[in-house]
Amino acid sequence: MTSENHSNAQQPAPSADEVTDAGIVKEYTTPLKHEIDPDINLFDFLEGRAQRNPDGSMVSYKDANGIWQTFSATEFRDKVVAIARGLIGWGARAGESIAIIAHTRWEWVALDMAIMSIGCVTVPVYETNSPAQIRMVFNDAEVVLAFAEDDAQRDKLESIANDTPSMRGSFVIDSAAIDAIIAFGANVTEEQFLERKAAVHGDTLATIIYTSGSTGTPKGVEISHGNMAAECMDALQYMPRAIDIPDRRLLLFLPLSHVFARFMATVAFAGTLTLGLTSNMKTIIKDFEDFGPTLLLAVPRVFEKVYNAASQRAGTGFAGRMFARGVRVAREWSKAKQSGNGIPAGLRMRHAFYDAVVYKKIRTVFGRNADFAITGGAPMDSDLAHFYNGIGMPLLEGYGMTETSGPVCVSLPENNHIGTIGQPLCGTTAGIAEDGELCFKGRDICMGYHNQPEVTKQQIVDGWLHTGDLGDIDDEGFIHLTGRKKDLIITAGGKNVSPGHLETTVMTSPVVAQCLVIGDRKPFVAALVTLDLEDANAWLTSQGAKPAADLEELSKNPIVHTEVERIVNKANEGVSRAESIRKFEILPDEFTSENGMLTPSLKTRRKQIIDHYRKLIDTVIYVPRKKAS
Repeated sequence: MTSENHSNAQQPAPSADEVTDAGIVKEYTTPLKHEIDPDINLFDFLEGRAQRNPDGSMVSYKDANGIWQTFSATEFRDKVVAIARGLIGWGARAGESIAIIAHTRWEWVALDMAIMSIGCVTVPVYETNSPAQIRMVFNDAEVVLAFAEDDAQRDKLESIANDTPSMRGSFVIDSAAIDAIIAFGANVTEEQFLERKAAVHGDTLATIIYTSGSTGTPKGVEISHGNMAAECMDALQYMPRAIDIPDRRLLLFLPLSHVFARFMATVAFAGTLTLGLTSNMKTIIKDFEDFGPTLLLAVPRVFEKVYNAASQRAGTGFAGRMFARGVRVAREWSKAKQSGNGIPAGLRMRHAFYDAVVYKKIRTVFGRNADFAITGGAPMDSDLAHFYNGIGMPLLEGYGMTETSGPVCVSLPENNHIGTIGQPLCGTTAGIAEDGELCFKGRDICMGYHNQPEVTKQQIVDGWLHTGDLGDIDDEGFIHLTGRKKDLIITAGGKNVSPGHLETTVMTSPVVAQCLVIGDRKPFVAALVTLDLEDANAWLTSQGAKPAADLEELSKNPIVHTEVERIVNKANEGVSRAESIRKFEILPDEFTSENGMLTPSLKTRRKQIIDHYRKLIDTVIYVPRKKAS
């Protein structure tokens, strides 16, 4: 292992039992391949791309007729400059906050880069946020101007107008907002723009991103130009195959309010990516086919749904048996490859056969150019990862937080250790604290939490960001996640249970949407399970059974109950008896961001869910014992 000092030179690593600063007992650094200077304005990435490849395609989007249109690097740079001049003309002063409330679209990216280029601060807001949530963000960040996607978002702004005193104006993107703001720049010169841009340095605040609040009230994370620049340049050195060689393409459909999508949009300019933008999940398979991404990014649930859809299309007859055998061979091949002991000749032959008749068809779902995929945001089931690796679509697991300005570690296609979240990016150090908490240190760690200095001191100690996740680092620097400190369940019998693995396995079933494992201070571990109506009905049909009309009917279906019981039993195979799910309840409704049980980035809000189902938990799952008469 290595440890990094301020000059990035490698130093002897501490032994596993040697305590370093901030209580870190183990650490690993992936060194920089060459020194970087993060003292830049993020607009410089866009300017650099326009100089390197002025006429090359850079940002693609679908117009109102569903036809893909493209900006060259020069065209997009010029559009951003025009918007920035318009913001200056409107009266946006350096340091003032400007909000964007919209789905993923080219206007979002252009506005973001323009806002930051002149020293203003971008404040992203999820389009699913309620007026009360928007009011909290606007007042905390003192937002002066907002760009709303449509009339529905504008109506939210109007409903809180009297409660947001810092606000001076708003525009609606679907009502020619871009043209309107550009018009404000008619009398603003190029020199005035360049003067504002030149005043922005690496330590200038670029954005305040409000965490989605899975563990409490959202906090505003302050990210500087230097934080995001370092993150991008670290990634370019670490994974050039994804983002810094010719003809790389990314179809981005994640919400730009999330730090991962923001990072990918920014690193696209720093590297060679052509960025395709869409937010219509109903057309995503067609978009893969038309746009032809080389890199795929999605949460594990997307890859679970692709696998389940392929299984259901195969059915239960000869094709179904062929698919099932192909799945087993893919996993066996992947595990043999991971072992490093070579792949037996017989297995190579069977793998080649199924590649021709099964795997190739599945790969076409992701488009003609698909090279590999990166996933994060939730744990990935190892069997699913082995399946995708075995069919020739490596599914690389990564990890990041808003506080790390984006992904901070990820596996590489040529060095993929399934079951880990990879090694740290170049220039980043991962550490394990005395209590097993995973920590990170580097120039991509955020400035702190907006208006919350005490929280900043608690979370960032001696430069180490304490993530709240539990893990370990092996001798090669690969990081293993073992659970979350705050999600750790301690049963009445004193058994510590990390629910992540159990939940991840249960959610691989084609009928399951979400799973929440419970049991803190209870006599045994149990689970709350929600169903995916569309996928479950497709699965029922493939089994020769009748689909259900709604979730209420589906939750009472005995065939579905048997399937949930099967996947729970499978999850239990990986844990001890004391950690196993002893009882489960299938719920007739869903966890959603609208009902407050999921964050906008689709993480479960444990406390809210348990509070909502308190009566069910206390009187059905954990039936009270009758007092002796």
